[in-house]
Amino acid sequence: MVLVFAEATNGKFKKAAHEAITYGTKTAAAMGTECVALTIGQVENAGDLGRFGATKVYNVNSDATATFDSGVYAAAIAEAAKQLGAKVIVMIHDSTGKSVMGRVAARLDAGSAPGVNSVPTVSGGGLTVRKSVFSGKAFAEVEITSEYKVISVAGNSIPVEETGAAATVESLDLALPASRTKVLETQRATGRIPLPEAELVVSGGRGLKGPENWNVIEDLAEALGATTACSRPVADVDWRPHHEHVGQTGVAIRPNLYIAAGISGAIQHLAGVNNSKTIVVINKDPEAPFFKAADYGVVGDLFEVLPKLTEAVKAYKAS
Repeated sequence: MVLVFAEATNGKFKKAAHEAITYGTKTAAAMGTECVALTIGQVENAGDLGRFGATKVYNVNSDATATFDSGVYAAAIAEAAKQLGAKVIVMIHDSTGKSVMGRVAARLDAGSAPGVNSVPTVSGGGLTVRKSVFSGKAFAEVEITSEYKVISVAGNSIPVEETGAAATVESLDLALPASRTKVLETQRATGRIPLPEAELVVSGGRGLKGPENWNVIEDLAEALGATTACSRPVADVDWRPHHEHVGQTGVAIRPNLYIAAGISGAIQHLAGVNNSKTIVVINKDPEAPFFKAADYGVVGDLFEVLPKLTEAVKAYKAS
C-alpha cells in the first residue's frame, strides 16, 4: 500500500496535495497495490482526494494536531503507515514535508528520497526515483531498498490527473505524543498564490532602480494572473518583502513560466529558479549571465518592454 500525506492549509487542499495523490496513485499502480490518503486536523471535502486516485481517505484529528508540530505530525504519519500496512509514504516537498520527512524516516527506519520529480521504477522490493542535484544542474537516481520507503514530491513536477470519484473518509485513532510547541501567533502571506505553488511568476531585480517603479512588475503580473518575486538585493534593501525573494537563500520555485526583468542572473539566483519550465529574461545588458539559462531573451529597457508586454497580454486575453 502507498500512503500519501495530503497537507491542508486552513482546512483546504492546494494543488500540491493533488499532485502528491496523483504521484502516489501512479506509484501504487507500478507496484500493483492501492493508494490511500492521510489528512491531519480539520479538513474540508477530504473525500475529494478520491478524484485523484486515492481509494480511501483517513483522517487524524485530536487536540495534539490542533496546531502544527513536526514531531506530532511525524508520529501520526508513521503510526498510520504501520497500522494500515503501508510500505511507501509520499508527501509534498514543501516546508512541512521537509520538517516532517526525516522524523518519519527515523521512526520507520526507512530510506528516504526528498524532492523527487518522476514516478519511481519498481525492481524487486526496491524503488528507484529521480531527483535534481547540484542546484538543478544534474539528475541523480536514488534506489531505496528498505522495508519502508519515504518520498517527497517536488512541486509542479507531476501533472495532476483526475482518475476516480470521491472516496470514503474514515477516522483513524492513533496514540500521539502531546505537542511540545506552543503557537502564539500565525501569520500567512495573503493575496496572490504563494510562490512555491505559483505556475506563473514575474520577478524584478535592481534594474527596477527603486520600489517606486515596481508597478511595471505588478501590472504584468496582474495581466497574467501571476505571482510577483524579486532577487535577493531587492529584498535586502527592503524594496520588496523577504517572502518574495527567490534564489538559493530564498524560495526555490518550479513555475511553468518565470519572467525575470532587470536581474543579472547570479548563480545564487539561478539555483532557486532554474527548475522553471520556461524562463524569459528581459535585460538591457546583452552580456547578462541570465541569458545563458533563458529559453527566451529580450535585450532591451525593461521600462519599455514590460508595458508593451502587459498590453499585449491584455489584448490577447480580450480577444
